[in-house]
Amino acid sequence: MKRIRLVPDGTNIDFMKARFICFALGIVVILGSFVLFATKGLNYGIDFRGGTLIELRMPTTPDFGELRSKVGNLGLGEVTLQGFGEPTDVLVRVQAQEDGEKGNQRAIATLREAMGSDVDFRRVESVGPTVGQELRAAGLWAVIAAVVAILAYVTMRFEWQFGLGAVIGLLHDVIAIVGLFSLLGLDFDLTTLAAILTMGGYSINDKVVVYDRIRENLRKFRKMDLAELINKSLNDTLSRTTMTAITVFLSIAAMLIFGGPVIRTFNLAMMAGVVIGTYSSIFVSAPVLLYLGLKRTSVVAKDEATPARP
Repeated sequence: MKRIRLVPDGTNIDFMKARFICFALGIVVILGSFVLFATKGLNYGIDFRGGTLIELRMPTTPDFGELRSKVGNLGLGEVTLQGFGEPTDVLVRVQAQEDGEKGNQRAIATLREAMGSDVDFRRVESVGPTVGQELRAAGLWAVIAAVVAILAYVTMRFEWQFGLGAVIGLLHDVIAIVGLFSLLGLDFDLTTLAAILTMGGYSINDKVVVYDRIRENLRKFRKMDLAELINKSLNDTLSRTTMTAITVFLSIAAMLIFGGPVIRTFNLAMMAGVVIGTYSSIFVSAPVLLYLGLKRTSVVAKDEATPARP
């Protein structure tokens, strides 16, 4: 059976020629994201702003379109509905009301009246603004811990230049996604944060594949110019990079189309992450090695000192 190859053998695209334009574009994207975050901010979801979580059991399987229209006209602000468990179970999240706990209690009473007596309110929990702030802080520390762990892992596996290059590319990806969410005003909640961390794993795996080929070529072509060698390594891994990106993108697109509104922001963050992460692997993390003082002799010496795998 003939294999499908999106990139023909012998492809020789000069990626290094475009590195200055790509670096400039990356700087513009990062600065623009910071400006958007500082001026417009993020549209934080209930998880980060606080609110009320209500578990309902309906008498019959609900029509979510009709139900969303019904609760959306109650004047309670942002209200999200999600099916779970049994077909008649509904999870409702209502944003924190302006006058605190009293307002939250009024929101619950309003929802009870609108739903009717045949709807069972099985569980009601309130998340205050303080808890939301704690979740935001915990989310930030989670991202920082992930970046530090990735830096340590790549540095141990390769050289510190590779670790720093991977982190630069990963920070580019995260900041660009946050800027995109700020620009479009999309909900930013714990689900989005989970998507960003998941995307980080995908992105770093893509970068490690490219770095592994660069290290292999450094050992194989000991007199080749470093820019030319990085260019060759990118072309060598281009088929794998594009096939992986397209496969993942199509899988997420299917979830976006058929998964419903509950995981829409997760899917959007993942789709953006696949595109941005693939771009940064080729045009950010690899070319930046030219400016981090990567030495061929240290890479070769480290490889020769590493025991061969059985």
